[in-house]
Amino acid sequence: MKFVALVSGGKDSIYATLQAIENGHELACCAHLAPLQTNTLEEESYMYQTAGSEAVRMQVEDCIGVPFYVREIHGRSKNTSLVYDTATTTNTATNN
Repeated sequence: MKFVALVSGGKDSIYATLQAIENGHELACCAHLAPLQTNTLEEESYMYQTAGSEAVRMQVEDCIGVPFYVREIHGRSKNTSLVYDTATTTNTATNN
């Protein structure tokens, strides 16, 4: 089965991609959701780690050898507190 790997640049996404290939699946391309380009050295993502994001293109094109697609992430966390209040937190997946 052909698949698209969503890679972050971290070892887990690369390992999962290699495991899928090892189990007989065909890698069609890789996709990456990158943080917005800012003047800061490290921008925290509201979704996942961003460290090493700038190296993902080289990992994919030079090491894995498949097409690479990248899109910037837009948005911010709605609730950054340590305790979520379910009465005030909305589910954005159902409100789109």
